[in-house]
Amino acid sequence: MANELDETKDPVNSAGRDVAVIEKQLPVKTGVGSVIFEVLLWILGIIPGIVFLFMKIKAGNYLSQLQQKIQHDASQIDNYLEQRVVILQNCARLLDKAIDLDKTTMTQIAAYRSGASGNDDVRNDIAQKIDNVGRSINVAFENYPDLKAHAEIADAMQQNAYLQKEITAAREVYNDTVNVWNRDIYAWPTKMIVASKRGYTTRIPFSTSAEVKEQARGVFF
Repeated sequence: MANELDETKDPVNSAGRDVAVIEKQLPVKTGVGSVIFEVLLWILGIIPGIVFLFMKIKAGNYLSQLQQKIQHDASQIDNYLEQRVVILQNCARLLDKAIDLDKTTMTQIAAYRSGASGNDDVRNDIAQKIDNVGRSINVAFENYPDLKAHAEIADAMQQNAYLQKEITAAREVYNDTVNVWNRDIYAWPTKMIVASKRGYTTRIPFSTSAEVKEQARGVFF
């Protein structure tokens, strides 16, 4: 039998293929089959019905705890974003003393000083704006090589780079938990039936902006 996928003969897309996160939440729905399944358990005897009832209670508790885990992971991202805002604010002040920094940079940072707590859409939007401010500060820093000898500025920039990595790691943890949620709410019969009755939907993982994707395709060296 020949290979279903043959990398030496099968057609390829020479132009490549880009991927994107679909911005859509899917509700969990169960059909008549699930209702019949539950009814049959009670028809077979009170014990199977009670056992499945306890299984549903356990599944409900699990999904509730998983929701709290998602909230915790999202909060970690918020914490790092807020820390990064503080660091960028310090960077901007230090740079402002040394060079004529664009005043809009300070204004933008002040707007994000209150933190990034909110839903996923708000969090992603603010994270993107903070990244933009961070890039403008990096450009100013790179345009004045002498500033790199300034210990406080160099330390602030190093902290900014560290927080960028921490935010990326926190997003990975968040996406992993979202993936577990999206998988488990479709685990039939117990979890899926509970998710359907509670009106749960899939969750959207973190996604980067089109601007960042375009910059990633650029030439840096």
